[in-house]
Amino acid sequence: MKLAFEKSVEGRRAVRIDSSDVPSRISFKKEFLRETPAPLPELSELDVVRHFTALSRMNFGVDTNFYPLGSCTMKYNPKVCERIASYPGFAHLHPLLPQLRMGGMLTQGALQILYETDLLLREITGMAGFTMQPMAGAHGELTGIMIMAAYHRDKGNKKTIVLIPDSAHGTNPASAAIAGYKVQAVPSNEKGVMDVDALKTMLSDEVAGLMLTCPNTLGLFNPHIKEICDLVHSVDGLAYYDGANLNAIIGKARPGDFGFDIVHLNLHKTFATPHGGGGPGAGPVGVTQRLVDYLPVSIVVKRNDGTFALEYDRPKSIGYIAPFYGNFAVVLRAYVYMLMLGKQGLAQVAENAVLNANYVREKLKDYYKSASNGVCKHECVFSPTKEMLDNGVHAIDIAKALIDRGFHPPTVYFPTIVKEAMMIEPTETESKETLDEFIAVMIEIAKLAKTNPDELKKAPVTTPVSRPDETAAAKNLDIAYLGD
Repeated sequence: MKLAFEKSVEGRRAVRIDSSDVPSRISFKKEFLRETPAPLPELSELDVVRHFTALSRMNFGVDTNFYPLGSCTMKYNPKVCERIASYPGFAHLHPLLPQLRMGGMLTQGALQILYETDLLLREITGMAGFTMQPMAGAHGELTGIMIMAAYHRDKGNKKTIVLIPDSAHGTNPASAAIAGYKVQAVPSNEKGVMDVDALKTMLSDEVAGLMLTCPNTLGLFNPHIKEICDLVHSVDGLAYYDGANLNAIIGKARPGDFGFDIVHLNLHKTFATPHGGGGPGAGPVGVTQRLVDYLPVSIVVKRNDGTFALEYDRPKSIGYIAPFYGNFAVVLRAYVYMLMLGKQGLAQVAENAVLNANYVREKLKDYYKSASNGVCKHECVFSPTKEMLDNGVHAIDIAKALIDRGFHPPTVYFPTIVKEAMMIEPTETESKETLDEFIAVMIEIAKLAKTNPDELKKAPVTTPVSRPDETAAAKNLDIAYLGD
């Protein structure tokens, strides 16, 4: 497909505007003016519409195809959530309005949504308070670690270390390091979960806390989770829950009941905001009662007369960690989603997510090497068999072959504790028919890996770009159009 620049025809316009007969009162300094027009494509309105419509047909998303990207929870999101988030009464609010004289009344609805979302998330997680400010999952992680640091600072604790499982998301150690902590990795045991005995040897008075995803990136729930939190508490450390995989336990179990002190949630994964493309996101952070004073300002409170206001008088707060109130439209979508599903509906999310993942695992375990034995939660992890690897077929080849067959690849080469990992998360929104189609294709690819491995190494052959040198593409990125 040609670039818009390649379709450009000199002098062609979408709109022509006559010269103004009213004297302009706007003036710009000469040094700020272009000497020549910007070199933009010259196209008609029809050219532009057709160009971007054609590009849109090349998009791949949950609305078009199955998207089993492990750990990312790429599920279909109800359109009613999108519709309500676009209501003018919400979408057209200015973030400074609550600080104006009459703004408090003009934004009562928005403030109520922030307040009630806080209450709903408390009930779901077992926490005592939330902030809606963090604008992504990793941003929520950093906020949580900053709260952890503020707690220890306030107590006069000399803490320097944060413990993180070797199967963790990469943003966990990054967030801890940004907050000034040394990171130590806790190994996994032969069952694929964090080794409790190894944890015991690593605990000391210098440990500020533990960051843990539960279920983990293998889709496994650690049966020793309560003991783990108690061990961390024994050295006055805090247990941090990475909520990336909440989809597996929502409505069934609460991190606060396990013993976690800090929780971040990915609203853009679990609670109905389209995930991917770099945003939008939201990573609210919840804490237990002893940490509430450290939450970022401002906090929405309900006054005695039933109206809502912003509270800033919180001397122990870590301060602002984002402009205004976070990504409000994402919070609004989550609010609608929770009200729409209710308690039973949210529990069914977890039930169906776990059922779908185990259905895929059971159907494919005889064709690929499973990273763990027994029941998983929301996602399952496979690797190519030894015979596939001996034939030169790797996880990347299987992923590329899926593209040709109309499926987005699963996450590959993560978690790093599994060689040649392929992490599949079907989510709760996919039908049995779709899963059966995906399973059939995965079985077809497994057979091709034995009978015709060279075909897989050529994939994808149906896309505009086939097999680039991905390392070179990343290191020597060149996307400029230089013309003829």
